[in-house]
Amino acid sequence: MHFCKYQGAGNDFVMLDQRTHRWITRDDTDQIARLCDRRYGIGADGLILLQSVEGHDFEMVYFNSDGRQSTLCGNGGRCIAAFARDIGVTGSECRFLAVDGPHEAVITSGNIGELSEVSLKMADVRHVTREGNSFVLNTGSPHFVRFDESIDTADMVAEGRAVRYSQRFRAEGINVNLVSSLNGDPDRLKIRTYERGVEDETLACGTGVTAAAIASHQLRGLPPGKYHIPVQAPGGNMSVRFTAHTDDSFTDIWLCGPAAYVFEGDIQL
Repeated sequence: MHFCKYQGAGNDFVMLDQRTHRWITRDDTDQIARLCDRRYGIGADGLILLQSVEGHDFEMVYFNSDGRQSTLCGNGGRCIAAFARDIGVTGSECRFLAVDGPHEAVITSGNIGELSEVSLKMADVRHVTREGNSFVLNTGSPHFVRFDESIDTADMVAEGRAVRYSQRFRAEGINVNLVSSLNGDPDRLKIRTYERGVEDETLACGTGVTAAAIASHQLRGLPPGKYHIPVQAPGGNMSVRFTAHTDDSFTDIWLCGPAAYVFEGDIQL
């Protein structure tokens, strides 16, 4: 089986082109987990299938590294847009179908096989739950966001597991994010994320970055309007554009950041 490896701000993925041959199905949980294993497989935070689907350029099917199909992966969506461009499926713009519905992506810089800047349009956010400095919202995947200025010294795995396996979230799981201002500037954010399905801290999480940017708007009580918020993850710099409305909904949300080809090869299943 031929595969390609891509990464977006350190979030890495095994990419499979399944337009003409189905190497992997949704039921191959153990096989997917093995491919994502960093010691016995290729190694990745997740595996993504690019498949043909009517009415769109392609379908994105995403699996966490535990082998289970999951909700939207924002950085995976940006990476599959670069992958589709690189293998000739699309040009610098594409429309694809993911588990949460249709998405658009635009590659604004970078040639084939090079580091590219990719912007992914996310689903609208209609509801944000606030509990003090903590927020729960769904940006394609469910996220818990807590603002804490001491995130550099936090035990992210312990903090993440305490929330993810709490009675409230244990059944479905939730991604956990600790967020602070960047160098004391409230208009710029810094984030660390514990991802369910990976069950560890990851270098970046696109839906988490999106959730943090929207939650920061709520935390600060900012007025409706258009916003562009830079967010620094351990694996790289990203940003989120969105429009906030008077009813506390958010539309025209774009997740922006780097995506890059890493390597490719063949592996026996």
